[in-house]
Amino acid sequence: MRILICEDSALLRAGLVRVLEDAGHEVVAALPDAAHLDETVDRTGADLCILDVRLPPTWTDEGIRAALSLRARLPELAVLVLSQYVEERYAADLISSSGGALGYLLKDRVADVADFLEAIERIATGATVLDPEVVAQLLSRRTRDDRMQRLTEREASVLALIAEGRSNQAIAKTLHVTEGSVEKHITAVFQKLGLEPDESGNRRVLAALAHLEHGAPAPPAPPTPPTPSGRGPQTGTNR
Repeated sequence: MRILICEDSALLRAGLVRVLEDAGHEVVAALPDAAHLDETVDRTGADLCILDVRLPPTWTDEGIRAALSLRARLPELAVLVLSQYVEERYAADLISSSGGALGYLLKDRVADVADFLEAIERIATGATVLDPEVVAQLLSRRTRDDRMQRLTEREASVLALIAEGRSNQAIAKTLHVTEGSVEKHITAVFQKLGLEPDESGNRRVLAALAHLEHGAPAPPAPPTPPTPSGRGPQTGTNR
């Protein structure tokens, strides 16, 4: 993938270049600010743009404004925003904007190279990838609506994972259920949220947005499934 980086920290910028190139990606440019971002994106034909939320000269919202502008101007361009902290207003603006594939990750996630590269690959496939901490804080600041109260606990768990950008396979693994069960829960979620099928296939994103805007706090993690003997998880070597 052809990737453009816009990050003011020279150390992090160099680290991102190294990690991405070692993984086989082509870093077409690495900029310290957004002053020449638009022309560089156009010149390099980047597939993905990685931006810091806070960039020079004011270190406030230059990065997020640049991301919003890029998504409006180039809907096919994937955008990944990195932030030191959860910027709730910025995250909500970005998620609700129109455009192509999207990611919003905290910079701490970059330290886990495997997770970071996995997020890059998911964005490359057109997914919306949100940091779990971003999802949690957005959920904690939103009020519930009637549609969310219709969901069962398991449906709410599935929707929370959809909002993180998880695939059906990943949701099934997290909840210890089959992919068929996940598909049934997702169908029920769509029905209860009043999301009708459409040609664009945007129901998954719309469901995630509804959850972020009006959802209740995410339900607790599912319990570890019992062993076949029914006595719960065991320690030691299986025989």
